[in-house]
Amino acid sequence: MKILVTGGAGFIGSNFVRFMLSKHSDMEIVNVDLLTYAGNLENLAGLEDEPRYTLERGNIADPDRMNSLFEEHDFDAVVNFAAESHVDRSIHMGAHDFIMTNIYGVQVLLDASREHGVERFLQVSTDEVYGSLGAEGLFTEDSPIQPNNPYAATKAGADFMVRAACETHGLDAVITRCANNFGLYQFPEKLIPLMITNAIEDKELPMYGDGLYIRDWIYVPDHCSAIDLVLRKATAGSIYNIGGEHDLTNLDIVSLILKLVDKPESLIKHVKDRPGHDRRYAMDSSKIRADLGWEPDYSFKDAMDATVSWYLDNSDWWKRIRSGEYQEYYSRMYEK
Repeated sequence: MKILVTGGAGFIGSNFVRFMLSKHSDMEIVNVDLLTYAGNLENLAGLEDEPRYTLERGNIADPDRMNSLFEEHDFDAVVNFAAESHVDRSIHMGAHDFIMTNIYGVQVLLDASREHGVERFLQVSTDEVYGSLGAEGLFTEDSPIQPNNPYAATKAGADFMVRAACETHGLDAVITRCANNFGLYQFPEKLIPLMITNAIEDKELPMYGDGLYIRDWIYVPDHCSAIDLVLRKATAGSIYNIGGEHDLTNLDIVSLILKLVDKPESLIKHVKDRPGHDRRYAMDSSKIRADLGWEPDYSFKDAMDATVSWYLDNSDWWKRIRSGEYQEYYSRMYEK
């Protein structure tokens, strides 16, 4: 199988590239990434000499670039991770880039996939398209789509375009919607790596509002194994929720991190809440478990231990990222 992975230099994408190459000896991967602030070639260090792996720089919202890529390679499948994915950026810096990448870029990929006879298109989506839950209940694949921030709205729009391509044009397309990921190589403006790296440097840990927002957390290798199953076994038109079933408040997560790095809770600083902040997400993953036999391989404790240890051992990686543009963005979000 030869697959196009878009956004494969980002957090989840790079983990997926490594996962698939290590698991499938007959797998060839072409990775196209625009290499913006969230795409980091260091995430793929060690793959430079891998003959089954090719890196291409490109924008999925550029039809000419994508068509030339599809003409050069005979792809069996496309797995689309490429996205503007940072909620705060969509709120405070405008939604234009999110619309262009997350909706228009997906349509460009869908058109190229149909034109060049791609056998399967997998859209990597998010639980945020469902909006916010009350105190009880779980998101199922049949839950209404009710996004509450610009990022989530563009991801929902992409899901609808994928569905339309499947229903109208007969494209073999599937969608996965995943809970919050954590693990190695995660960009340090996301909650878990932000709090780990700040705690290591004895900096304040900015906590939105009361810190009681609840999320379902999944270790990124478990997400990758689920995508692998959906890619190879799901029927056309399927949608699968992927969750770790670890529902914790942000305050729970931060308190655990402080314990693991042996730092005091006095580092926590509550800051002004962000607009449109969904109170609770929780995923029902029973469908993918029943249909495809997926089960996570890692306990939450083992996964958090491994994640914190990796950030402790790889300070050069995240310190380089936390310079320049990242510092300016961090100041705008949390200090000003």
